[in-house]
Amino acid sequence: MRSYTIFFLLGLLVPLVVSTGRHTTGALTGAWSPIEDLKDPHVKEIAEYAVSKYNKQSKSDLKLSSVVKGESQVVAGTNYKLVLAVKNGPAKKYEAIVWEKPWQHFRNLTSFKAV
Repeated sequence: MRSYTIFFLLGLLVPLVVSTGRHTTGALTGAWSPIEDLKDPHVKEIAEYAVSKYNKQSKSDLKLSSVVKGESQVVAGTNYKLVLAVKNGPAKKYEAIVWEKPWQHFRNLTSFKAV
């Protein structure tokens, strides 16, 4: 009887844990999933953060034009891989990866490179 209770609880908890990533299409932890709504305010906020952080680190003055493409990955938080169209730079598009843990109010620009 005890093992049935454990399997019942796991059956309830596993879908809950897997579905906690924002802007994913229900993929399992670790897999990249396309972001369906690139105009979502949170996606734009992540993109603005990436450009701002890159500008501070490289003493650049890039301006975000739009989010061209995006994927998210559930990890210990969420990774966002965004292709960004920008102004004022030698390249017109950049790929930015931002790691976010919203419950800790944490963001980190992991990568920012021309594509």
